[in-house]
This record gives sequence, structure tokens and C-alpha cells, in this order.
Amino acid sequence: MDFNELTRQAADAVDQLLASAIYQPGDIFVVGCSTSVIAGRRIGSASNEEVAKAVMDAILPKVTEAGLYLAVQGCEHINRALCTSRACMERYGLQEVWVRPWLHAGGAFATEAYNRIPDRVMVEDVGGKAALGMDIGGTLIGMHLHPVVVPVHTERNSIGEARVVLAKTRPKYVGGPRAQYNSDEEPHK
Repeated sequence: MDFNELTRQAADAVDQLLASAIYQPGDIFVVGCSTSVIAGRRIGSASNEEVAKAVMDAILPKVTEAGLYLAVQGCEHINRALCTSRACMERYGLQEVWVRPWLHAGGAFATEAYNRIPDRVMVEDVGGKAALGMDIGGTLIGMHLHPVVVPVHTERNSIGEARVVLAKTRPKYVGGPRAQYNSDEEPHK
């Protein structure tokens, strides 16, 4: 497995998502990642620390540089709790939980986040407040995204063997037949 190629593929996916979305500094970028699926295995069957490092090498610096908070979802064995920064938890009023992800409960990618996010905490959820999302390998991150979720279709649709689904959000349209919407720009949150 070419770990440099995985880093390049993940960086490309993040770049395409950031280029397609309107976001504000301090927004939440949520990631769910199955390193097993990236390596061509069934989800949850072969967590891989090297794959997690390669993908995190791309995602964490780009999300940080964009001024966003990274929130990484663990697997169902920790009830999909997320690793994020204390600053994110405090800004969004999130509920801290007492768990530490590891290879077989949380998964390799959540463990890598736990080891690398500065001043990290584990939170129960992000209350549907994430503005951007990246689902690598069918990890089901939708519950963390702010309604309305808009899929982002790009040329980068896989990392390794895993399908990647990118998503951004927008405010809900409101009004009736007389309402008008700005058609030349995407609405801001």
C-alpha cells in the first residue's frame, strides 16, 4: 500500500470540498474514516494505524489552515463519539464524554485524531452543527451535519479502496410562493 498516495488522495478530496463550499472560520469539519475499507477490507475488520496516519497527514493541516475545527467520529463501539479540540467543545457547548478511542473501539483514525488534535477532548456529538463533512468508507456521519446537507460531487471519489462522500451544508429555504432567493451565490450560515 502506497501511504504517500493515500495522503495525496485525502489532500485532494479536502481541497475539492473546501473549494466547493462557503464556510466561516470556526465551522466544524467532521470526518468519519474506515481505515479497513481504505485497505480493501470490510468496515471494522482491519483497523490500520499506518493508513490512519497517512490520511490524517493530509486532513489535519488543511482543516487547521482553513480555520476550521476538526471533529473525528469514532466507530459504533464508542457510540460514534467524536474527538475534537476543547476550543470547539466550548464554542459549541458540546457535551464531553469519558472515553479514549483505541484500535478496536473507536478505530485507527479516531485514535490518530486523539493523539494529534491539540488539547483534544471526546464529545458525545456535535449536535448537527458541522458545516462540512467527509465520509471515507461508509461511516455514516450525516447525524453530525447541519441541515440542509448538500452532496459535493468531485473527481476525487475514493481514497484507497474506500468510497468518499463529501458534503457541505446550507441554510434551509423558507417562505412561500412570494419568497425570493439569491440565485448567483450560495447562502451563508
